[in-house]
Amino acid sequence: MTASMTGFAAHSINLEHASLNFDLRSVNQRYLELHFRLADEVRILEPQLRELIQQRLSRGKVECRIALNPNPAATPDNGLNPAILERLAQWQAEVQHRLPDSAPLSVSEILRWPGAVPAATQSQDTLNEAVLAGVRATLDDMVASRQREGAKLRQHILDRLAAAESEVATLRPLLPALIAAQRDKLSERLHEALGEAGHERLAQEIVLAAQKADVDEELARLTTHFAEVRRVLAQPGAVGKRLDFLMQELHREANTLGSKSVAVETSRTSLELKVLIEQMREQVQNIE
Repeated sequence: MTASMTGFAAHSINLEHASLNFDLRSVNQRYLELHFRLADEVRILEPQLRELIQQRLSRGKVECRIALNPNPAATPDNGLNPAILERLAQWQAEVQHRLPDSAPLSVSEILRWPGAVPAATQSQDTLNEAVLAGVRATLDDMVASRQREGAKLRQHILDRLAAAESEVATLRPLLPALIAAQRDKLSERLHEALGEAGHERLAQEIVLAAQKADVDEELARLTTHFAEVRRVLAQPGAVGKRLDFLMQELHREANTLGSKSVAVETSRTSLELKVLIEQMREQVQNIE
């Protein structure tokens, strides 16, 4: 299924003494680029998290955030840490001895001091298991989000592709008449310039002009590339890079079609094709 590189997913898990909040978001990137913002308690898991994401995503700039929020309601009231209080009292006495005008610590400052209020701790093994399970669940949501967006991109491309195929199908039956009209027009001009004595030169110029104006080969290549785009869009996995290459090929053929144009119809088709191809290319940039 075609997937977008843009996606977002959030998940949360409640533990005994804390909650885990997961946040995954991704945007376009040529390759897979991972960034982590992890709580200190789970930073050790970054290599495993990186491997989990690499197994599911191929391209995109992905940011993974994991926050650990203690639950005060689940924390038993064990009082204040006497060792921390004793140390703070000693430090405060020494500071005030050296700096008599210094203000004493407030109650709120003491309560916010690291370790002053004992907090219930979660076992590291339980925490690690919860983190890995949470990231897997968030990744599932992220992949589903990218696939939903990818389905919209795929349909957008198919709609423009159908319009481009219609332009080529409309032009192809007109080619013999357009080339014949160009040949007659050139024959008339050369005959006026060369007169009766220039029959051989006239024939050569007409042949060369007809070869230059023949765009059947370009139309055939465009049709082949259209079929390949459809085939690639039907494939599973990452297809963005191949589609991007096909857009370049389509644009090249549309340009050649315009440069060989000998009639308004051919020029118009070339212009319409370039507009449609550019619209497809913009969406291809978002595909994984």
